[in-house]
Amino acid sequence: MQRVVSVVAHLGFRLQALPPALCRPLSCAQTKIFGSDRVKLMESLVVGDIAELRPNQGTLSLFTNEAGGILDDLIVTNTSEGHLYVVSNAGCWEKDLALMQDKVRELQNQGRDVGLEVLDNALLALQGPTAAQVLQASVADDLKKLPFMTSAVMEVFGVSGCRVTRCGYTGEDGVEISVPAAGAVHLATALLKNPEVKLAGLAARDSLRLEAGLCLYGNDIDEHTTPVEGSLSWTLGKRRRAAMDFPGAKVIVPQLKGKVQRRRVGLMCEGAPMRAHSPILNMEGTKIGTVTSGCPSPSLKKNVAMGYVPCEYSRPGTMLLVEVRRKQQMAVVSKMPFVPTNYYTLK
Repeated sequence: MQRVVSVVAHLGFRLQALPPALCRPLSCAQTKIFGSDRVKLMESLVVGDIAELRPNQGTLSLFTNEAGGILDDLIVTNTSEGHLYVVSNAGCWEKDLALMQDKVRELQNQGRDVGLEVLDNALLALQGPTAAQVLQASVADDLKKLPFMTSAVMEVFGVSGCRVTRCGYTGEDGVEISVPAAGAVHLATALLKNPEVKLAGLAARDSLRLEAGLCLYGNDIDEHTTPVEGSLSWTLGKRRRAAMDFPGAKVIVPQLKGKVQRRRVGLMCEGAPMRAHSPILNMEGTKIGTVTSGCPSPSLKKNVAMGYVPCEYSRPGTMLLVEVRRKQQMAVVSKMPFVPTNYYTLK
């Protein structure tokens, strides 16, 4: 079965009956960080190596606190226009903005050259196997030269000043389009005139990101979860690990070499679908963890979920029990992503 997706502004889909492109508006906050000390500011807040990003390259990173907890996940792009383009979750917008503004003021008081601008842009996600083909008809730039996690500013369906990023929270090829608010409805309407494109809702996006093994902030990661516990160690830049110069480094870095008490794992089962808050038990019936996200997988025809269990139960293939509707059913720890990703690379 072909996984299909099309999103305008934070949506996703991978459903059997739909065409290969889906469109939906995204619930994200967009910020511009500028000034010669912009990288210093961002690296004082996140775990990633922002300094190593090439022009117009982006990376998924994490805001962390001094206890090592994840405050939010975000994408940081080093634009060729001389600023950092930051996309974070709208649900965390107030605390994220306060975090960045406080750091801007702190650095400015030290005489540093840095500033912040909140962008009045909408964000539309177009996702799926034919997403690039659909968009190519409306842009002059060659999208074949735009690989995963890179971006470029271009005119889209006559709307100038759009930043098109080859990414999306679905596991599929696709783009997210940052468009000036005044042009958002025009752009979305133009996309939907193509018969390949269908609107996608949050439920569809949720099944897609879960099949791809991607975390939802507030469910699968939060302020009480470290990147290592959340199986997100890959977001920690090598240079940053060595320097231990990001918030919570004294907690997080030792976890890379030592043991953590729990880890995020994938789970698969048949029968009733696992849902958030479902208890996870060992084979003796003792509760050892909790499901954080779960749903039926349209692609696999099985139920998939993720949750946290003690390290000794985190090996793929481990048999466990999950309590669903007060009944226990078998589940197996599974590697993620559950469905192979289809990100576009130049290889």
